[in-house]
Amino acid sequence: MKGNRTLGLALALLGLLTGLLLAYQIASIYQPTIDGKVAEGRPDEGITVQIVFAILGWLTLAGAALMGVSAYGFARRQPWAWFWGTVAATIYMLTAFFPIIPPASVGLPSPTAPTFGLAAVLWFGMLIVGGAAWKRIALTFVAGLAYVLTFMDGVASISRYQTVPDPFLHGVYAVTQMVNWWGAAAWAVFIFATLKRKEWALPLGVFAALMSMLGGFPLGVSDVLRLGRFSMFLPAPLLGAGLLIYLLLPAGRALLEKQDAG
Repeated sequence: MKGNRTLGLALALLGLLTGLLLAYQIASIYQPTIDGKVAEGRPDEGITVQIVFAILGWLTLAGAALMGVSAYGFARRQPWAWFWGTVAATIYMLTAFFPIIPPASVGLPSPTAPTFGLAAVLWFGMLIVGGAAWKRIALTFVAGLAYVLTFMDGVASISRYQTVPDPFLHGVYAVTQMVNWWGAAAWAVFIFATLKRKEWALPLGVFAALMSMLGGFPLGVSDVLRLGRFSMFLPAPLLGAGLLIYLLLPAGRALLEKQDAG
Protein backbone atom coordinates (compact mmCIF):
# COMPACT_ATOMS: atom_id res chain seq x y z
CA MET A 1 0.00 0.00 0.00
CA LYS A 2 3.04 2.24 0.11
CA GLY A 3 2.68 5.08 -2.39
CA ASN A 4 -0.92 4.15 -3.22
CA ARG A 5 -2.31 7.49 -4.41
CA THR A 6 -5.90 6.26 -4.62
CA LEU A 7 -5.84 5.00 -1.04
CA GLY A 8 -4.20 8.21 0.12
CA LEU A 9 -6.82 10.35 -1.61
CA ALA A 10 -9.61 8.27 -0.08
CA LEU A 11 -8.07 8.64 3.37
CA ALA A 12 -7.66 12.40 2.94
CA LEU A 13 -11.27 12.87 1.83
CA LEU A 14 -12.44 10.70 4.72
CA GLY A 15 -10.20 12.76 6.99
CA LEU A 16 -11.77 16.00 5.79
CA LEU A 17 -15.23 14.65 6.60
CA THR A 18 -13.93 13.35 9.92
CA GLY A 19 -12.72 16.81 10.86
CA LEU A 20 -16.10 18.34 10.07
CA LEU A 21 -17.86 15.62 12.05
CA LEU A 22 -15.53 16.04 15.00
CA ALA A 23 -16.02 19.82 15.08
CA TYR A 24 -19.79 19.27 15.05
CA GLN A 25 -19.51 16.73 17.89
CA ILE A 26 -17.44 19.07 20.04
CA ALA A 27 -19.93 21.89 19.44
CA SER A 28 -22.89 19.62 20.25
CA ILE A 29 -21.54 18.59 23.66
CA TYR A 30 -19.99 21.95 24.56
CA GLN A 31 -22.82 23.60 26.51
CA PRO A 32 -24.43 20.39 27.86
CA THR A 33 -21.09 19.36 29.37
CA ILE A 34 -20.59 22.78 30.96
CA ASP A 35 -24.12 22.68 32.38
CA GLY A 36 -23.58 19.12 33.64
CA LYS A 37 -20.37 20.08 35.43
CA VAL A 38 -22.04 23.08 37.09
CA ALA A 39 -25.05 20.98 38.15
CA GLU A 40 -22.63 18.41 39.61
CA GLY A 41 -21.10 21.10 41.79
CA ARG A 42 -17.88 21.43 39.77
CA PRO A 43 -18.02 24.91 38.22
CA ASP A 44 -14.20 24.80 38.02
CA GLU A 45 -14.40 21.91 35.57
CA GLY A 46 -17.19 23.71 33.72
CA ILE A 47 -14.84 26.66 33.16
CA THR A 48 -12.10 24.24 32.09
CA VAL A 49 -14.41 22.69 29.49
CA GLN A 50 -15.47 26.15 28.34
CA ILE A 51 -11.85 27.03 27.59
CA VAL A 52 -10.45 23.71 26.35
CA PHE A 53 -13.31 22.53 24.14
CA ALA A 54 -13.16 25.82 22.24
CA ILE A 55 -9.41 25.40 21.66
CA LEU A 56 -9.92 21.81 20.52
CA GLY A 57 -12.61 22.95 18.10
CA TRP A 58 -10.24 25.49 16.56
CA LEU A 59 -7.55 22.85 16.17
CA THR A 60 -10.02 20.39 14.67
CA LEU A 61 -11.10 22.76 11.92
CA ALA A 62 -7.45 23.56 11.20
CA GLY A 63 -6.87 19.81 10.90
CA ALA A 64 -9.79 19.53 8.48
CA ALA A 65 -8.20 22.25 6.34
CA LEU A 66 -4.91 20.31 6.35
CA MET A 67 -6.78 17.19 5.24
CA GLY A 68 -8.06 19.27 2.32
CA VAL A 69 -4.46 20.18 1.51
CA SER A 70 -3.55 16.48 1.69
CA ALA A 71 -6.41 15.56 -0.67
CA TYR A 72 -5.21 18.19 -3.14
CA GLY A 73 -1.70 16.80 -2.89
CA PHE A 74 -2.81 13.23 -3.59
CA ALA A 75 -4.95 14.40 -6.50
CA ARG A 76 -1.89 16.15 -7.97
CA ARG A 77 0.43 13.21 -7.16
CA GLN A 78 2.55 15.27 -4.80
CA PRO A 79 5.01 13.36 -2.55
CA TRP A 80 4.20 15.54 0.46
CA ALA A 81 0.50 14.69 0.55
CA TRP A 82 0.78 11.86 3.09
CA PHE A 83 2.75 14.03 5.52
CA TRP A 84 0.08 16.73 5.80
CA GLY A 85 -2.55 14.05 6.20
CA THR A 86 -0.50 12.66 9.08
CA VAL A 87 -0.28 16.12 10.67
CA ALA A 88 -4.05 16.48 10.47
CA ALA A 89 -4.65 13.01 11.91
CA THR A 90 -2.25 13.78 14.76
CA ILE A 91 -4.36 16.82 15.60
CA TYR A 92 -7.52 14.70 15.52
CA MET A 93 -5.99 12.16 17.90
CA LEU A 94 -5.82 14.89 20.54
CA THR A 95 -9.02 16.76 19.79
CA ALA A 96 -11.11 13.58 19.68
CA PHE A 97 -9.64 11.99 22.81
CA PHE A 98 -10.03 14.62 25.51
CA PRO A 99 -13.74 15.38 24.83
CA ILE A 100 -14.51 11.74 25.69
CA ILE A 101 -13.79 12.30 29.39
CA PRO A 102 -15.76 15.36 30.66
CA PRO A 103 -19.23 14.38 29.35
CA ALA A 104 -18.77 10.77 30.49
CA SER A 105 -17.97 11.99 34.00
CA VAL A 106 -21.44 13.57 34.28
CA GLY A 107 -23.35 10.74 32.61
CA LEU A 108 -23.57 12.27 29.14
CA PRO A 109 -22.73 10.54 25.83
CA SER A 110 -19.19 10.83 24.47
CA PRO A 111 -19.72 10.97 20.69
CA THR A 112 -16.04 11.62 19.93
CA ALA A 113 -15.00 8.15 21.16
CA PRO A 114 -15.59 6.38 17.82
CA THR A 115 -14.15 9.42 16.04
CA PHE A 116 -10.94 8.92 18.00
CA GLY A 117 -10.77 5.37 16.62
CA LEU A 118 -11.27 6.75 13.12
CA ALA A 119 -8.49 9.29 13.71
CA ALA A 120 -6.16 6.44 14.67
CA VAL A 121 -7.03 4.60 11.44
CA LEU A 122 -6.31 7.75 9.44
CA TRP A 123 -2.98 8.24 11.24
CA PHE A 124 -1.70 4.73 10.62
CA GLY A 125 -3.13 4.74 7.09
CA MET A 126 -1.26 7.91 6.14
CA LEU A 127 1.99 6.51 7.52
CA ILE A 128 1.55 3.29 5.55
CA VAL A 129 0.88 5.21 2.35
CA GLY A 130 3.90 7.38 3.08
CA GLY A 131 6.09 4.32 3.56
CA ALA A 132 7.28 5.20 7.06
CA ALA A 133 9.57 2.60 8.65
CA TRP A 134 7.91 0.56 11.39
CA LYS A 135 10.49 1.63 13.99
CA ARG A 136 9.67 5.26 13.32
CA ILE A 137 5.96 4.49 13.49
CA ALA A 138 6.44 2.78 16.86
CA LEU A 139 8.49 5.65 18.28
CA THR A 140 6.09 8.32 17.07
CA PHE A 141 3.12 6.37 18.42
CA VAL A 142 4.64 6.35 21.91
CA ALA A 143 5.53 10.02 21.50
CA GLY A 144 1.88 10.56 20.54
CA LEU A 145 0.82 9.12 23.88
CA ALA A 146 3.16 11.58 25.61
CA TYR A 147 1.69 14.38 23.47
CA VAL A 148 -1.89 13.64 24.56
CA LEU A 149 -1.06 12.99 28.23
CA THR A 150 1.10 16.12 28.51
CA PHE A 151 -1.70 18.22 27.05
CA MET A 152 -4.10 16.74 29.60
CA ASP A 153 -1.77 17.72 32.45
CA GLY A 154 -2.09 21.28 31.25
CA VAL A 155 -5.88 20.94 31.18
CA ALA A 156 -6.02 19.56 34.72
CA SER A 157 -3.90 22.45 35.98
CA ILE A 158 -6.70 24.86 35.01
CA SER A 159 -9.14 23.04 37.28
CA ARG A 160 -6.63 22.63 40.13
CA TYR A 161 -5.78 26.34 39.93
CA GLN A 162 -9.40 27.16 40.75
CA THR A 163 -9.95 24.64 43.55
CA VAL A 164 -6.74 24.08 45.56
CA PRO A 165 -6.46 26.83 48.19
CA ASP A 166 -2.77 26.31 49.07
CA PRO A 167 -0.95 29.52 48.00
CA PHE A 168 2.23 27.75 46.94
CA LEU A 169 0.42 25.09 44.90
CA HIS A 170 -1.70 27.84 43.37
CA GLY A 171 1.54 29.29 42.07
CA VAL A 172 2.80 25.88 40.92
CA TYR A 173 -0.32 25.34 38.81
CA ALA A 174 0.03 28.82 37.30
CA VAL A 175 3.71 28.36 36.49
CA THR A 176 3.43 24.88 34.97
CA GLN A 177 0.15 25.07 33.04
CA MET A 178 1.51 26.40 29.75
CA VAL A 179 4.72 24.40 30.16
CA ASN A 180 2.63 21.27 29.67
CA TRP A 181 0.88 22.67 26.61
CA TRP A 182 4.18 23.80 25.12
CA GLY A 183 5.52 20.33 25.86
CA ALA A 184 2.56 18.76 24.05
CA ALA A 185 3.23 21.00 21.05
CA ALA A 186 6.90 20.00 21.14
CA TRP A 187 5.92 16.30 21.08
CA ALA A 188 3.70 16.93 18.06
CA VAL A 189 6.51 18.65 16.16
CA PHE A 190 8.91 15.88 17.25
CA ILE A 191 6.57 13.34 15.62
CA PHE A 192 6.60 15.27 12.37
CA ALA A 193 10.37 15.83 12.45
CA THR A 194 10.97 12.11 13.09
CA LEU A 195 8.77 11.08 10.17
CA LYS A 196 10.53 13.57 7.90
CA ARG A 197 13.95 12.39 9.18
CA LYS A 198 15.04 15.87 10.24
CA GLU A 199 18.43 16.10 11.92
CA TRP A 200 17.00 18.28 14.70
CA ALA A 201 14.45 15.64 15.75
CA LEU A 202 16.74 14.33 18.49
CA PRO A 203 17.31 17.61 20.38
CA LEU A 204 13.64 18.44 19.95
CA GLY A 205 12.68 15.08 21.48
CA VAL A 206 14.96 15.74 24.44
CA PHE A 207 13.35 19.16 24.86
CA ALA A 208 9.82 17.71 24.67
CA ALA A 209 10.65 15.02 27.24
CA LEU A 210 12.13 17.57 29.64
CA MET A 211 9.07 19.81 29.23
CA SER A 212 6.77 16.90 30.10
CA MET A 213 8.88 16.18 33.16
CA LEU A 214 9.26 19.79 34.31
CA GLY A 215 5.56 20.47 33.84
CA GLY A 216 4.21 17.16 35.13
CA PHE A 217 6.36 16.02 38.03
CA PRO A 218 5.66 19.06 40.27
CA LEU A 219 1.93 18.49 39.78
CA GLY A 220 2.08 14.74 40.27
CA VAL A 221 4.35 14.76 43.31
CA SER A 222 2.32 17.51 45.00
CA ASP A 223 -0.86 15.49 44.40
CA VAL A 224 0.71 12.37 45.93
CA LEU A 225 1.81 14.32 49.00
CA ARG A 226 -1.48 16.17 49.33
CA LEU A 227 -3.92 13.32 48.63
CA GLY A 228 -1.86 10.27 49.58
CA ARG A 229 -2.53 8.38 46.36
CA PHE A 230 -1.20 7.98 42.83
CA SER A 231 -1.78 11.08 40.73
CA MET A 232 -2.99 11.04 37.14
CA PHE A 233 -0.57 13.92 36.60
CA LEU A 234 2.27 11.37 36.69
CA PRO A 235 1.84 9.24 33.51
CA ALA A 236 2.92 12.10 31.24
CA PRO A 237 6.23 12.92 33.00
CA LEU A 238 6.96 9.23 33.58
CA LEU A 239 6.45 8.49 29.89
CA GLY A 240 8.54 11.55 29.06
CA ALA A 241 11.33 10.24 31.29
CA GLY A 242 11.20 6.85 29.56
CA LEU A 243 11.38 8.46 26.13
CA LEU A 244 14.25 10.69 27.26
CA ILE A 245 16.24 7.63 28.33
CA TYR A 246 15.54 5.92 24.99
CA LEU A 247 16.50 8.99 22.96
CA LEU A 248 19.80 9.28 24.82
CA LEU A 249 20.66 5.61 24.33
CA PRO A 250 22.61 4.50 21.22
CA ALA A 251 19.52 2.80 19.73
CA GLY A 252 17.44 5.97 19.95
CA ARG A 253 20.19 8.18 18.59
CA ALA A 254 20.85 5.77 15.73
CA LEU A 255 17.19 5.69 14.73
CA LEU A 256 16.81 9.46 14.64
CA GLU A 257 20.16 10.14 13.04
CA LYS A 258 19.66 7.58 10.28
CA GLN A 259 18.84 9.39 7.04
CA ASP A 260 17.65 6.40 5.06
CA ALA A 261 15.18 6.76 2.23
CA GLY A 262 11.61 5.44 2.38
